[in-house]
Amino acid sequence: MCLKAQEEGHCLQVFLSVAPRDARAALQFHSRLAHVAYRIGAESRLLRQNLLQCRGGILSLSDYRCPPIEKPEALCREILQECNLRSYGGVLADFEEAASQDRLTFLEKLCGMLGRSSRRLFLPEQFALQIPGATAIICTAVSGGSFQQCLEEAVRRFGRNQVALDIQRLAMDFRLPAPSGSGAPLEQDVLQTLLRQQSPATFYSSDLCARYFTYTREGTTHFVLYDDAETIRQKIRTGHEMGLCAAFLMYPEVKDLLPALFSRQRNG
Repeated sequence: MCLKAQEEGHCLQVFLSVAPRDARAALQFHSRLAHVAYRIGAESRLLRQNLLQCRGGILSLSDYRCPPIEKPEALCREILQECNLRSYGGVLADFEEAASQDRLTFLEKLCGMLGRSSRRLFLPEQFALQIPGATAIICTAVSGGSFQQCLEEAVRRFGRNQVALDIQRLAMDFRLPAPSGSGAPLEQDVLQTLLRQQSPATFYSSDLCARYFTYTREGTTHFVLYDDAETIRQKIRTGHEMGLCAAFLMYPEVKDLLPALFSRQRNG
């Protein structure tokens, strides 16, 4: 069953995060997009790339190389104007820099303004902890412990309807023993080459909600943990069953899985 059918009638919404160059291709599979087309420029101005003439979805805002936000209210007004113009249902602030005071001040004002128009502000967990009313985005690439418990802890911190999933496609190679619990990230082409060359027996971990296999190279045992279409669907199903509000998939990470994840849109 496709994700589109599963999410109907439930509060959890699945978004594909896409740059403008990929939007047309993404729309062939899924109509709900997070538009990765916005960043903060000099003098606290909202900068945007050229977008398709489409409406709805989410505005995705980057702070990459962002100067200090000295005019937070003016920036908030520009963002709200863009949301009104394109019927965006909220903002994903994909902030990667430290939670400096200027960013926190801006995000607090933005959260209040969006809330007054019944829109959400989605934030990385470290920011959401400091912005009451924001929705926290929780990474699903869990390599230890329990995926379910990770989400339950997030629900206790933020509230059930204030948690969204950041579905990062897991692919990691651990050299055993791995006392630090960290592995080396694998590119998808490397993972597929390993699967072809090793032809390993693969297994499903219900705790991690991911697949795994082992192989030996030069006398060292390796443990590989990875996501496929079914484990991604299961992670979204878990969020759905827990009453979470949204899930985000990065188009470049899952574009090869889209036929398995979504039904193809009839009208593109």
